[in-house]
Amino acid sequence: MQGSAPGLALALKGALTDQTVGVVDKLGETLWKGKVFYRQERLLRNRIDDVQALKAIGLVEGEPKLKITVNGHESSLLFPAKLYCGQSLLDSRRESVIIDYAFTDEISGYQEKPDFLAGRRGVKVRDEIRMVRPGFYLGRAYLDRVFLLNFTLYNKDTVSRDDAAFRKAGTVSEDCWSGTQQRKLSS
Repeated sequence: MQGSAPGLALALKGALTDQTVGVVDKLGETLWKGKVFYRQERLLRNRIDDVQALKAIGLVEGEPKLKITVNGHESSLLFPAKLYCGQSLLDSRRESVIIDYAFTDEISGYQEKPDFLAGRRGVKVRDEIRMVRPGFYLGRAYLDRVFLLNFTLYNKDTVSRDDAAFRKAGTVSEDCWSGTQQRKLSS
């Protein structure tokens, strides 16, 4: 899924100067290109395009073990995470899809540098996502249970495949417990 994480630098703004905020946001947009979900294995990996930039500052050693080609462009698959349904840190009335980086070192293809950064020996990243409509998710990222930023995930193929049925029925089938709230498509 393609991703967007506007405001990474804004979340860190207290620690950064105004001039640096734009640089940090641009760095995030340049490096991170989205998440690749492996539903059957209940895990995901993050698409990183410019591994050379991470190598230059000593965060990656050697060549990434896993790669993917998307639209003719090769990306490295780094920062693996486990997927499961669980209680949201923000709203416990229904479950979220939890993207848990705590035990990345137990996942096949783990690469010590840089993967440890997101895990239990690093900044302890945990993301939660919820579907808004087929192919479109809203997410929240936490570092050690402290909110960092909001992000979106969008999958054009899923939208093309499932949007007509969603518009007709007004409901979607979700992977996690949807809670007791009534949710319908508004006109």
